[in-house]
Amino acid sequence: MDLLVHLFFLLVSATGVIILGLILVFLVMEGLPIFDKISVSDFLFGSAWYPTYDPADYGILPMIAGSASVVVLSTLIAVPLGVGTAFYLAEIASPAVRGVLKPVIELIEGLPTVVIGFFGMVVIAPWLQNTLNLDTGLNIFNASILLALMAVPTIASIAEDAIYSVPKSMKDGALALGATHWETICGVVFPASITGIATAVVLGIARVIGETMVVLMVAGGAAMIPGSIFDPVRPMPANIAAEMGNAAFRSDHYHALFAIGLVLFVITFLFNLLASYLANKYRRVGEAI
Repeated sequence: MDLLVHLFFLLVSATGVIILGLILVFLVMEGLPIFDKISVSDFLFGSAWYPTYDPADYGILPMIAGSASVVVLSTLIAVPLGVGTAFYLAEIASPAVRGVLKPVIELIEGLPTVVIGFFGMVVIAPWLQNTLNLDTGLNIFNASILLALMAVPTIASIAEDAIYSVPKSMKDGALALGATHWETICGVVFPASITGIATAVVLGIARVIGETMVVLMVAGGAAMIPGSIFDPVRPMPANIAAEMGNAAFRSDHYHALFAIGLVLFVITFLFNLLASYLANKYRRVGEAI
């Protein structure tokens, strides 16, 4: 019976890895044929995306730049808000306030992305355009605000659980030695929960990287390298969603879109490896303290 239970949980835990491997194989099979028509360097660093021209151009550098700009700006907004919210709920807020804010945060996390995108189109975009006198309110800044709104609940919820997991004896010891509440949070709680906080940040950013509907609706859809945060862009997920339905099956355009998905997969995988390394590094430091 123990062996059967062991094999069952091994199969369950391996299912996700197997599915991920199959997705990678599919992306490789459908994406690599485009490199028979264009070199990898021209694909990654080309500045023009005109798949219907003759000859066609398949340069995705503007989409890589668009994805990077949206992810970086939304991360700069979401991480301080998410981590700050987690510390407030776990260490500062009264039980009554926590009982109200926690469900509200979880409710925001469950909002459909199309609703968030629609809000950005009809409310935030006109406001940005009129207030800042912009040509269009569908731009990097608009998309970053909405993506940060989506990432904050994820970061706050997971980071709060990590902060709660810090043993009370550690905090009591710091307070007994004369540390203030703020010094205890900064010097004891934060280092002890850094691994969980890093995991929360990684999951929040991962949601931002792969989000499609919001950037498709409010990022502007312009496949160009941005010059400011108020320029329209077309991130890689938005480009795949916008054009896959119009690409002929097994055409060069079709394979190029799958190649973009492969690039996005590799970027996300490398990002997760880096985040895992940093989390393990800080975890060792925290344990030493």
